[in-house]
Amino acid sequence: MKAQRNEEVELKILETANQLFLKNGFKHTTMDDISKKLGMSKKTVYQYFPGKQELLEASFNMLRTKLSMKVETILENEELSFLLKLKSMLSAIAKDLAPINPALLADMREQVPEVWAALEDYIRTSAYLRFQRLIQTGIDQGLVASHVDKSMVVLLYASAIQNLIDPKFLGQFPKEMVEGLKTNPAKIYDQAISIIFEGILTPEAREEYLRGKA
Repeated sequence: MKAQRNEEVELKILETANQLFLKNGFKHTTMDDISKKLGMSKKTVYQYFPGKQELLEASFNMLRTKLSMKVETILENEELSFLLKLKSMLSAIAKDLAPINPALLADMREQVPEVWAALEDYIRTSAYLRFQRLIQTGIDQGLVASHVDKSMVVLLYASAIQNLIDPKFLGQFPKEMVEGLKTNPAKIYDQAISIIFEGILTPEAREEYLRGKA
């Protein structure tokens, strides 16, 4: 007879595993580490998750769901201006991305390609479903320059984010060039977004956007 699952225990296991993945990466986190941190037997942990890959997948799904809900709430708020939506969205995304270290991304790329592929798919889907809506809001409010091609901006956004967190892509360039990029994904995201938006906003909107970042 299959043991009854306890949602509180399942969430505790997931959150503890997530903390260790963020701190040590996927490669250097073991099921022993997770069970010791929890103070429970490995047998109990295995009752909820067959292995650490399943734990990583569940951690990613939890982050994706939480982040998507936050961004959707911001975009659907009709009382927020385009620039307020932009700043709120950047803040929400940066906060959730900040704990992710480059070592975990490298591990995902090399050791768990299924999770890495899901991350890439999420970036593309989010760019199309959410970022495109934000750009359209800016166009409608006259805050994005009229000559800007919305589709091009969305492609630049998705490509920049996807490639700047990809160790394999960065490995194609000289070490001294990418050394300065060895930072957390939140800072990379903020830099990429700033470059894109400072280029497409009207002069007035750009001035207000920069004031808000000061």
